[in-house]
Amino acid sequence: MGPCRKGLVRVNNGAFTVPIACSDHGVPLPATTFDLPSRLCAKTDPSLIADDDRHFTTIAARLDRELAAIESRLDQLRRSPGVSGEAALERDNAIHRLTYERTLLRRFGLDMCLGRMIFAYSGEIVYIGRMGLRDEGGDTLLIDWRAPLAEPFFAATLASPMGLSSRRRYRWSNGRITDYWDEGFTSATVNDTTSLDDQAAFIASLGTSRSGKMHDVLSTIQADQDSIIRAPATAPLVVDGGPGTGKTVVALHRAAYLLYSEPRIASGGGLLFVGPNPAFLSYVDDVLPRLGEDGVRLCTLDDLIPETATEIEDGDSARLKGVLDPEAVIARAVSIYEEPPTASIAIDTMRDEIMVGPGEWSAAFASVDSDVEHNTARDQVWDELLGILTEIVIDTVEDAEPDEVRSFLSQDPELRGNLTAAWPILDPLDIVGDLFSVPAYLSLAAPNLNEAEVACLQRAEARAWTQSDVPLLDAARRRIGDPTDLKTRRRAESEAAAEQDRMADVVEDLIATDDSELMPMTMLRGDDLTGALDDPTGREAVAPDQLAGPFGHIIVDEAQELTDSQWHMLFARCPSRSVTIVGDRAQARHGFAQSWDERLHDFHLDITQVHLSINYRTPAEVMAEAEPVIRSVLPHANVPQSVRQTGAPVGRCSVDEVPALVTAWLADHAEGIVCVITVSPASLSLTATERVSVMAPAAVKGLEFDLVILVDPESFGTGIQAGVDRYVSMTRATAELVIATGESSA
Repeated sequence: MGPCRKGLVRVNNGAFTVPIACSDHGVPLPATTFDLPSRLCAKTDPSLIADDDRHFTTIAARLDRELAAIESRLDQLRRSPGVSGEAALERDNAIHRLTYERTLLRRFGLDMCLGRMIFAYSGEIVYIGRMGLRDEGGDTLLIDWRAPLAEPFFAATLASPMGLSSRRRYRWSNGRITDYWDEGFTSATVNDTTSLDDQAAFIASLGTSRSGKMHDVLSTIQADQDSIIRAPATAPLVVDGGPGTGKTVVALHRAAYLLYSEPRIASGGGLLFVGPNPAFLSYVDDVLPRLGEDGVRLCTLDDLIPETATEIEDGDSARLKGVLDPEAVIARAVSIYEEPPTASIAIDTMRDEIMVGPGEWSAAFASVDSDVEHNTARDQVWDELLGILTEIVIDTVEDAEPDEVRSFLSQDPELRGNLTAAWPILDPLDIVGDLFSVPAYLSLAAPNLNEAEVACLQRAEARAWTQSDVPLLDAARRRIGDPTDLKTRRRAESEAAAEQDRMADVVEDLIATDDSELMPMTMLRGDDLTGALDDPTGREAVAPDQLAGPFGHIIVDEAQELTDSQWHMLFARCPSRSVTIVGDRAQARHGFAQSWDERLHDFHLDITQVHLSINYRTPAEVMAEAEPVIRSVLPHANVPQSVRQTGAPVGRCSVDEVPALVTAWLADHAEGIVCVITVSPASLSLTATERVSVMAPAAVKGLEFDLVILVDPESFGTGIQAGVDRYVSMTRATAELVIATGESSA
């Protein structure tokens, strides 16, 4: 249907376009941002939208000036003279921040306004936005959705109106408002049904077609979700909820909220968001930028190490690795290579010999800080040993020069050889590989394993990494360090020393040629000027591991699947234990008989647990079919209650009809996506496209599709894993579910 007002033209107000409506006779009508279909003409009454139009005109003008100011500031920064050190870092950070603000303004414009609320006691109208905005006089035009004042917009209910008389939510399309919904909270506004449509905004959004990216749902966050999003990060938070309850929505919006509300998280290393698989991360990777945050690091567990470990390991070996404490295992495995020599050796000191015995070695080895990587600590041991021996020589040899003695001792080949044998440079991959190929070594590193369990973990190809190996590989890298980093650091130190020697020669030459009376060149021998002459910018630097942490907060989605080893790997990156854990015990493929408290008991977490019990995504017709599936394997599963019905029953077809069904559905639906879920994606004669995915059950966690076709669900097998896979697959549907079997639909 067409708009209520005909002949729309646009007056360009700089970067942001304010629409102007005209009558059939070309007479200009008041400016409006509303473009409602004719069936909603009642909502275009000026008494309902005039306040909004005036406010949007003010916002558009302010955004235009704000964008111009950002462009000017960016131009100034980029044209500024070259700087170095801290000043360069500050300029780069300012450019990054301003560039991101410009991107957000260009992306949204007026539609960064989510809605408005009117306070009952004052009649004040407050507009909520993706970011805060003030006019030149300091008056508020938009309240950032994360600000405390914005909380009633999301959290107010009839039972607890939080001081509101009404709330309005907008639906935007191409910079125009195509619909809006009002909710009343007082006796006067509840009875005013002109534009009242309680919950319609949210319910309407649930029925819209999906795409390859998660929908923008910020304006329709519900009260139960908002309370979790805004929960303080003072204690570990567990969010437990069934399929479709908005766990991922809560997790992502909580990430943006915490970075805004708790500066200690940003200053403590930032925020890490861990998802179940790459497809999930691709699905949600645009959510946080839309919320005004681009500093959150998204990854899977496999991303935490550079090695490729895509093979999924099942059975006893995966179970045994899953209960190991990887840090303890690796610490014992590495300790074998950190034993001080027990024999004494005689070394030359230029004038005499001294004995280096177990006492000197033990003192040097004991000087290492516990948190220093093995390969880095080797240099600490060497420096400490040279210091101990230098003191011995100075005490026994008259007129000995410490620097000369230390330099001489450092060249002793036998001393170096003993250190290399007692504290060798290690490769973390070799250490983990040896655990799976040398039974005696694994027995020493993991004494809690019995002989049969040790044998179970041995394999012919030591470095055939699986996903179950990731925690051990990660612990080995953190405990040992990367040998290539050590080489890079030593090369940088060598280059720095060579540069200092070269500059020292230059200084001496300048002083030698200075025949002036005051001889100002002698000042170059001063420490400050000598340091100023040293320029490290051209040297190779060791790039920090962007996922190594520590992080100020970690959010884990689909957390019910994590093993003890994987939890150790994550908590190693978050010493504060400031975490948000999101999951559903009923969706754990390997079972989850414990409570969350019991599951996390060994990590000494005093958790706060909250539940989401309303299914906003999956139609009631689909849940009626899915509930018996999960209860057949988990009788006490927490199955959420659906809030909507589509009227479409679960369909049935034969497997050979699937391609034709997909083709017909795409022809009937200009928008929306389809997923065909099967245990053998490669065997299905169906080509994946932008709107069609063919996936295995384990890969669809956290995703959603308009149409789900479940191929031969009985082929998933029996037991808990098969039942969970069927349940998860069925509940990915937001509109329709079709079950395809080997039997003909006729």
